[in-house]
Amino acid sequence: MPVPSSPPPPAAALSDAAALMRYDANKKSALVAYLLWFFAGFLGGHRFYLGRIFTAVLQLLITLLSALFTVLVIGVFGLMLVGLWVLIDAVLIPGMVREHNNRLIRALGH
Repeated sequence: MPVPSSPPPPAAALSDAAALMRYDANKKSALVAYLLWFFAGFLGGHRFYLGRIFTAVLQLLITLLSALFTVLVIGVFGLMLVGLWVLIDAVLIPGMVREHNNRLIRALGH
């Protein structure tokens, strides 16, 4: 007796599966963001990872310029500014990750 074959899945199911696979491949992780924050926070590593390129470059430039100007003592203030910024980012990272992933969901839904 032949085994009946199941009908092929509808195109919508294949499309949903493809969107889910793209989401899984492109979503951001809070753990990775926190590791980057811990090891490269002053250089804006976590912000680069989360797609916030402008503020990441700004953070990087302020850190590098401040490091150069520490000889003149003026750079200490820039490092303090970036240090405060990095501490505030520790609280903001979950929201930044959620916002990135929600934008990704909206982009894949179209």
